[in-house]
Amino acid sequence: MKNGILGLIALMVSGSVMALTPWQKIDHPVSGAPQAVGGFANGCIIGAQPLPLNSPDYQVMRTDQRRYFGHPDLLAFIQRLSNKANQKALGTVLIGDMAMPAGGRFSSGHASHQSGLDVDIWLQLPRQRWTAQQLLKPQPIDLVSANGKQVVDRHWQPQIASLIKMAAQDSEVTRIFVNPAIKLRLCQDAGADRDWLHKVRPWFGHRAHMHVRLRCPAGSLECLDQDIPPAGDGCGAELASWFKPHQPNANPVKTEPPPLPPTCQALLDNHFSRR
Repeated sequence: MKNGILGLIALMVSGSVMALTPWQKIDHPVSGAPQAVGGFANGCIIGAQPLPLNSPDYQVMRTDQRRYFGHPDLLAFIQRLSNKANQKALGTVLIGDMAMPAGGRFSSGHASHQSGLDVDIWLQLPRQRWTAQQLLKPQPIDLVSANGKQVVDRHWQPQIASLIKMAAQDSEVTRIFVNPAIKLRLCQDAGADRDWLHKVRPWFGHRAHMHVRLRCPAGSLECLDQDIPPAGDGCGAELASWFKPHQPNANPVKTEPPPLPPTCQALLDNHFSRR
């Protein structure tokens, strides 16, 4: 009986944690001219487009989750980057999460990816295209050592650095988030050509993929850009600080999500009032 009760409680807790947000209940893009609205971590998208699933240059993972939508600028970037990777014979580019059909908040897994301008690209470049089963249940390769201080040499490949560099050199890209250990390896191997490194930002996690973020598109008047990354390659004291022990906050403050941009709230209200 005790085990049964514990199991029921676990199921209830799991169900509450994974409860769908309203955005996850929208299964089609909102019609209209493409518009990224709000911020990357508090926004939505009008006129999102699905990334074409059939391409000789890339493959899209976990299509059953329907997170392969974005602003046309994002689709063009993915196609541009993967085409260059193919021309350089780096391997097949693996596309992870983009945005949901109308953008907005996920129940778990992402704080950003809300305005159709973010994409996760895995840091492995298979020479042979993956099967449908591999794409539905992909197995990431952890590139970072257990202590978090360096990349695992047997998993690191020069073409990974080439892919990150090509993405950073794209004029539409403003930030690329990777694990601090991956940033460190890029700093060590970059040589004299270092201008692109300032876009590569260290962040928690991101041990098997890079998170690429584009600038606000022209014409998306309600889109909120981030500040420009600091000058320099970011390989000095800023990066070193990520490897120092961090003291946990003894009194963490829980904050409520900020209110949605008015356009996004109106979008939700209109969608669910018609049902």
